[in-house]
Amino acid sequence: MAHPFATLTPDLVLDAVESIGFVTDARILALNSYENRVYQVGIDEQQPLIAKFYRPDRWTNEAILEEHSFTAELADVEIPVVAPMVHNGQTLFEHAGFRFTLFPRRGGRAPEPGNLDQLYRLGQLLGRIHAVGATRPFEHREALGVNNFGHASLNYLLDNNVIPRSLLPAYESVAKDLLKRVEDVYAATPHQNIRMHGDCHPGNMMTRDEIFHIVDLDDCRMGPAVQDVWMMLAGDRQDCLSQLSELMDGYNEFHDFDPRELALIEPLRALRLLHYSAWLARRWDDPAFPHSFSWFGTERYWGDQVLALREQLSALNEEPLKLF
Repeated sequence: MAHPFATLTPDLVLDAVESIGFVTDARILALNSYENRVYQVGIDEQQPLIAKFYRPDRWTNEAILEEHSFTAELADVEIPVVAPMVHNGQTLFEHAGFRFTLFPRRGGRAPEPGNLDQLYRLGQLLGRIHAVGATRPFEHREALGVNNFGHASLNYLLDNNVIPRSLLPAYESVAKDLLKRVEDVYAATPHQNIRMHGDCHPGNMMTRDEIFHIVDLDDCRMGPAVQDVWMMLAGDRQDCLSQLSELMDGYNEFHDFDPRELALIEPLRALRLLHYSAWLARRWDDPAFPHSFSWFGTERYWGDQVLALREQLSALNEEPLKLF
């Protein structure tokens, strides 16, 4: 059977935007997105809009609207975030079986890796986001945890014969050892789950005219604050310590960070490794994935994953990063 996105043609995208009252100029540009489909759509005598079409059956309407509500909370206290447009009192629309949302177009570039001045300001921004996120929980969006990101990911890979037979014993063995270590560290580390971005890599934090803004809260969920911190760090241990210091100096101006959560950085990195492989496997029926990730499923990919998981197991046995 054809994948649902196969019916999302340019004409359907234009029809969807026009169905709620906009007049398009028939110009459409597909933007880089895999989980959903995102397009820049030209609007007659106005600035183009960004139309995001949600992957069918991934989130419930309630979960999507909770993301929109969280984004609106951030915007209401003047946190620079690209929030869904409100049109006729709504932010979520439906056309021809697809749910979609419109955003204003915002340009920018990703932060420079290791730029300490930028990291200080990014820390301020994260602190402001988490100060809002900590005020109440999500009700319809899941929390990041060892079971859903770790065990469920490994089980999917094992149950669906994704891993080459020649590498299956090695991958399964190291993944199970890794998850046992992750569970131990999680159990020993005090932490509080708050509403957070969830996928806070530099590509989702854009700067323009020296102002940073947050984009794409599609993966927002409950989780420890450090999940939004560790993906800002790059380089060796000393580099990461310097970067972490700048991030926390900015962060703590707006929200108190519990330094005990730093022990979760390597467990969270381990969960991301497992979840990423399972994400690719779960999405393989989407034609965009074999086209863009042709290396997935090769022995080389899985051999590299075995090495990556072994290295991550070693990292979990090292002393966690600390603030001084």
